[in-house]
Amino acid sequence: MTGQAAMADLRRIGAFLDAQAADAGAARNTILAYGRDLRDFAEWLSRRGLTIPAVPREGIEGYLSHCDSIGLARATRARRLSSIRQLFRFALEEGWRQDDPAIRISGPGRARRLPRTLTQTEMTALLDAAATLDRSPEDAARTICAMELLYATGLRVSELVGLPVDACRGNPRLLLVRGKGGRERMVPLTRPAQQALSRWLELRDGADADTPLGRLVRGNGARWLFPARGAAGHMTRQAFHGLLGRIAAAAGLPPQRVTPHVIRHAFATHLLEGGADLRSIQTLLGHADLGTTEIYTHVLDERKRELVLKHHPLARDG
Repeated sequence: MTGQAAMADLRRIGAFLDAQAADAGAARNTILAYGRDLRDFAEWLSRRGLTIPAVPREGIEGYLSHCDSIGLARATRARRLSSIRQLFRFALEEGWRQDDPAIRISGPGRARRLPRTLTQTEMTALLDAAATLDRSPEDAARTICAMELLYATGLRVSELVGLPVDACRGNPRLLLVRGKGGRERMVPLTRPAQQALSRWLELRDGADADTPLGRLVRGNGARWLFPARGAAGHMTRQAFHGLLGRIAAAAGLPPQRVTPHVIRHAFATHLLEGGADLRSIQTLLGHADLGTTEIYTHVLDERKRELVLKHHPLARDG
């Protein structure tokens, strides 16, 4: 392939990435992953004298076989095929091709790994421990508020620490959250979460100007619910991970078992146990695809299976 043809393919990939960012609202990390995958694909095509507008289905299958032969993990190969499918769908829409050679290619699939979660009893222990962890009223109120919000809403940790304070005022029953790809959603608050939020705002806003908290809320952290020192002005994900580890230890749980994402899984699983429908849970979690939410049904199936194997008399040894 000539250098011009290779550059033309890279420009096509660039146009696809721009469209994903502008029209589809894809998150930055998703765009970066698409870019890495598709540049590798384009380089492989270039070495074989192929281009995006001309490569046949067999060429794409040859690339996937190459990925397998160099030892790429199944999840990586599945992601690359997904990127290629998105690209050729875009190529068809843009008129670069008259067909979609990737549409019927079956991928390796992803190994289904059930999300780690916590029982309702374990979550209660964590919330109780959060109330006893800190000595100062301000730190205690902040910790309780963060934990109640996380469990009440299923927020991602980045969404939690990046909550603007103005979105939380007025004793709201719903919070407007900006999630992945800039997509917005409304999440309801439980009564304990409302009370914890109200208490934290009272102490946050009433902090004296000469105290550490007062200086934060009047400085770089003014716009954030959880202000902190640092360039961002709010609590970092790493800081919250460390706080959660201390809470887990105080609750008698292994810290490595308790992460913000595990609590997000617990939120969804406990809703499903309580009778919530998958579509509602999908909306609350901000999942773009219902298939992502369906994994929680498998968590419940596995729990039921364990219940039978552990407690049914015919399942016992002997």
